[in-house]
Amino acid sequence: MNKTSLLRFLLTAVVVVIAALLGHALWKHYLYSPWTRDGRVRADVVQVAPDVAGLVTAVPVHDNQFVHRGDVLLVIDPSRYQLALDQARANLAAAGASVHAADANIAAATAAVAARKTDYAMYREQARRRTQVPAGSVVSSEARSNAVAAAEAAEAAWHQSEAALKQARAAHDQALSAMTQAQVAVQNAELNLNRTQVRAPVDGYATNVQVRVGDYASAGAPRMALVDSHSYYLYGYFEETKLPQLHAGDPVDVRLMAGGIHLEGRIDSIARGIADRDNPGSPEQLANVNPTFNWVRLAQRIPVRIDIDASRMPAGSVLVAGMTATIEVHPRAGVRASQQERP
Repeated sequence: MNKTSLLRFLLTAVVVVIAALLGHALWKHYLYSPWTRDGRVRADVVQVAPDVAGLVTAVPVHDNQFVHRGDVLLVIDPSRYQLALDQARANLAAAGASVHAADANIAAATAAVAARKTDYAMYREQARRRTQVPAGSVVSSEARSNAVAAAEAAEAAWHQSEAALKQARAAHDQALSAMTQAQVAVQNAELNLNRTQVRAPVDGYATNVQVRVGDYASAGAPRMALVDSHSYYLYGYFEETKLPQLHAGDPVDVRLMAGGIHLEGRIDSIARGIADRDNPGSPEQLANVNPTFNWVRLAQRIPVRIDIDASRMPAGSVLVAGMTATIEVHPRAGVRASQQERP
């Protein structure tokens, strides 16, 4: 073999070896390196619904407008709820008057008890003196009997006045309960009147505004969505072959498909379960095993939650829930070494 042939052979061998090493590195990087193109931007979305029903009289926001917490999003006609509040306050005033009347009844019943008790003490003393007089004296038997009867009648009147006092106190307690109920009714009416103004619970973007002035809004029926501007995060769907290299707290580089915007983040948590489509449960709560098996099995994708700092977005860029992104994780050296040392 001449030198030219040998040189060609060596050159070809070097190219093949480099290609093999490069292919192996790319294959290993593709299968096992902790990165994925299947990343999605997410955010907390609040379904805005009125707490009371009525005609919509104002919609101060428009679609996709940024609002601050406490800003009015829509207004329900307050007329009916103002009338309900006025009626509840009138009922409270009537209940207060009933309590004052019950107080007066208790005072009168207390005075009656004191008077009847005094009468009873007087008649009882008279009966005692007359019954102690010897028979045949100036006090006749009839007078003695009348004195005893008068004392017994006075005692009965005293006990009756005490029962009336208890009844007056019970009526007072009932009036107090009615007054408490009236106070709760006023508070409920005030709350309903206040809820006619639907306010933003968080800072965010009013989205899918589907309400107009004159519409009838039902209580609990969503009329728009509010995307919380402080809640943006990502979900990266990593293949299960890459899962051993992922740990909570690992730093993450995020590249949004929209203009290649770069963000930094960290792994917050890793999902602990996904649905098994091949083995759904049966109505009898028994395993419904698929009779066929695919020999070519694709690696499952596991959701990984990633926290990002949306405030560090480049000026003029837009972050939208639903955007796609490429995510690359940088495992921490200390965590990786501790995992390798475990038996």
